[in-house]
Amino acid sequence: QFDRGADVVYAAAGRHRPRRLSGGEDAGKLAIGVDSNQNYIHPGTMLTSMLKRVDLAVYNSFKTAQDGSWKPGLQILGLAEDGVGWALDDNNKALITPEMQAAVDKVKADIIAGTVTVHDYMSDNACPY
Repeated sequence: QFDRGADVVYAAAGRHRPRRLSGGEDAGKLAIGVDSNQNYIHPGTMLTSMLKRVDLAVYNSFKTAQDGSWKPGLQILGLAEDGVGWALDDNNKALITPEMQAAVDKVKADIIAGTVTVHDYMSDNACPY
């Protein structure tokens, strides 16, 4: 993707993510990791990583099992529950301006408040965009 003019690559699928995240370093390009914090893989060229907080889901399951309140079924952890998010750390903080962080914080708050609606693909197996 970099060789076709992309400035930022979001390697969202496949087992070859680390390879897809490389290649931009020498060209001054950026990448976005997925699922867990991958900012350390190529510090300074990882714009961020999108997080699926499986650790939190597992912790919550163990905690509710321990206190006797665990129930089987689907548990959904979204932005409000901190189940998904983005990684900001020493490896990428120089790439994120205060304005960028404020914009992310605002849209996160708007999604949680319901001001911005995110389409639920699982509701109709369709992407409206």
